[in-house]
Amino acid sequence: MAILEVKDLTYIIGTKTLYENASFDLNRTDHMGIVGQNGVGKSTLINIIISKVEQNSGTIKWQKGIKMGYLDQHAEIDGELTVFEFLKTAFKSLFEAEQALNDLYLRICEEQSDELNDQIEQLQNRLMFSGFYDIDNQIMKVASGLGVTAIGVDKLLKNLSGGQRAKVILTKLLLESPDILIMDEPTNFLDVEHIDWLKKYLHDYEGAFIVISHDFDFLDYITNCVIDIEFQKIKKYSGSFSQFEKQKQLDKELQQKAYEKQQKEIQHLQSFIDRFSAGTRATMAQSRQKVLDKMEIIEPPKSLQKPNFNFNSIPLGSNKEMLIVNNLTVGYDKPLLKNISFKLNSGEKLVITGFNGIGKSTLIKTIIGKIPALSGDFEFEYHVQWGYFEQELHWEDPKLKPFEILGAIYPDMEDKEVFGKLALCGVKGKMCTQPISSLSGGEQCKVKLCILMLEKTNLLILDEPTNHLDQEAKEVLKKNLIDWKGGILMISHDKEFYDGWINRVISVK
Repeated sequence: MAILEVKDLTYIIGTKTLYENASFDLNRTDHMGIVGQNGVGKSTLINIIISKVEQNSGTIKWQKGIKMGYLDQHAEIDGELTVFEFLKTAFKSLFEAEQALNDLYLRICEEQSDELNDQIEQLQNRLMFSGFYDIDNQIMKVASGLGVTAIGVDKLLKNLSGGQRAKVILTKLLLESPDILIMDEPTNFLDVEHIDWLKKYLHDYEGAFIVISHDFDFLDYITNCVIDIEFQKIKKYSGSFSQFEKQKQLDKELQQKAYEKQQKEIQHLQSFIDRFSAGTRATMAQSRQKVLDKMEIIEPPKSLQKPNFNFNSIPLGSNKEMLIVNNLTVGYDKPLLKNISFKLNSGEKLVITGFNGIGKSTLIKTIIGKIPALSGDFEFEYHVQWGYFEQELHWEDPKLKPFEILGAIYPDMEDKEVFGKLALCGVKGKMCTQPISSLSGGEQCKVKLCILMLEKTNLLILDEPTNHLDQEAKEVLKKNLIDWKGGILMISHDKEFYDGWINRVISVK
């Protein structure tokens, strides 16, 4: 039985139609992935489902009594709570039941009543069978699996980084164990080992869930159905992500064959009509014209256009090293990483991995001069020109449009060329003239990559460049970085993306 029914859904933002008359169901046992290119409306669909955004038409119908849990990484939380205190709020109703039970114990001392005894028994059974007396262990088990214990459960929420905060919110959501989990990119802030733990947890999850993710290894392990958003349509496929990819390709091949067959039939009919529209066979020609008029035309399968990130390189120079880091200690009020030393050789491609919140981004920001070093030193060789990609989707003025942002950075570039460069990176049409904050995360990343692409560099410094990109964009970016002749210093948790072409991995622990 469906716990969620979406019927004839249409949503239009500005002049862009995301989906038109789209329908699908979510069943109680569905482990559903949502996929599609950046900007097709994956996050918007979730916001419609949870009633944060109102559709233009169509119906969203939930089964009565369903407990829904949504991963809101930007939810307001009390910063004065410790991590452990916050996680205990996942069991708020059970703690309220415990308080009610304690109140009844006090009353039963003063008045004896069968009704009070029944209430006490009911609350005792509820707490016992819900695992209330094992809550601390439940919390620590999930917190450990997602890396929250490494952050410190006694740490105040206000002192957490953005990634750490998101981990804690996800932990609370899982502890609540709702009938349906709804999550948008839950792996973006997780490390490899914690992604593996979440994969197994979701694979065995008894309830339903809906997940948006660009980590297709992750999706392949956890899903038993996929909805694909493409060309204003939403289509549900049964099976894992790998099975969806095969079925989608097969559907396209069958559609192409049906299209070609119909085109031959149309040509044959039209040829007969043209030859015999007058004369003794005119009646037969008219009959074929009626067949042609009633024919439901099959469209050829559409192809997605891929972006291109062709970075603008300058010569490497003759020096052996590009960057030397010596006993560098980085942090803010206190050190995050101490005594870091490494060299980046000319043209070398290096990845830094490690737990979220451990200080990888802080290290990069120190090296490029955004924050001061606490001690130690680093030096770029004189020939190095670096370009930086920051993972945070932060803009000085979020109301500016992509073509305005690019035009301000490159004022000598004509408008036509600005639009052309954005289009090359997959930012096209109305996207160029919308406020940057109204674009999807992947579209904003493409604008950032476009800016970087136009810089003259021989060293790319990239902080989690794939977090919001769709599969097509990731594949193109990977190819461009493989072909890039300069150096690369990259932070990434996406092993599938960098495995096989990076020269060296530095694991920060």
